[in-house]
Amino acid sequence: MTNLILLDSEHPVFPCPDMALADPDGLLAVGGNLEPSTLLAAYRQGIFPWYEDDQPLLWWSPDPRTVIFPEDIKISRSLRKVLRQKNWDIRLDTAFLSVITQCAAPRKAGHGETWITDEMKAAYVELHRQGYAHSLEIWRDEQLIGGLYGVLIGAVFCGESMFSLERDASKVALVQLAMLMKHNTCGGVIDCQVSNSHLLSMGAVDIPRHKFLTKLEELGDKSCSWPDIWQFKIPEK
Repeated sequence: MTNLILLDSEHPVFPCPDMALADPDGLLAVGGNLEPSTLLAAYRQGIFPWYEDDQPLLWWSPDPRTVIFPEDIKISRSLRKVLRQKNWDIRLDTAFLSVITQCAAPRKAGHGETWITDEMKAAYVELHRQGYAHSLEIWRDEQLIGGLYGVLIGAVFCGESMFSLERDASKVALVQLAMLMKHNTCGGVIDCQVSNSHLLSMGAVDIPRHKFLTKLEELGDKSCSWPDIWQFKIPEK
């Protein structure tokens, strides 16, 4: 953390993401606040917050950056069968608080901590209230069984977290997000931030940070609206 930038708590100004080169995970700055204007300024520069309750507010911009290009989403044969069952409903922005609460829950009962602190949860609920943060939800028999949430910057969906209470529910949500982005933003890109095996199996790729920032600059001001209701078809092939 030798070159870590300390942000002003009242009026934070983010440094160029290239300043994070000294840290392999892209740790860039510490401090600042989680006001909507601060969060939006961060996302528009390819920066996001990630910290735990016992840590200060930390800001990151990894290199490489993990993204999904919607047209390249991978759907396995078994997942395609799940998609065709149609015994679930897809809803948008009807239960944002419930989605982020489920995402904040430990993945296994009694194990692990969450990085979605109460402070973070409140900040993103406010972003949702202002129309920037969105949820995509998977329902069955009026029960929320999976979903994801993130922040929409132009035609870039900055994914934050997802959850699944039933097998494949988070995969279903990610496929539906790709369909929404493909048809509603003429492509766009899904920012997954950092890589994991689950995302890679779904078609995520790692690209250099400078390429991601170029893409963000191209798409960040693109007009894109988040629909009120689901209206996109599941791919047949």
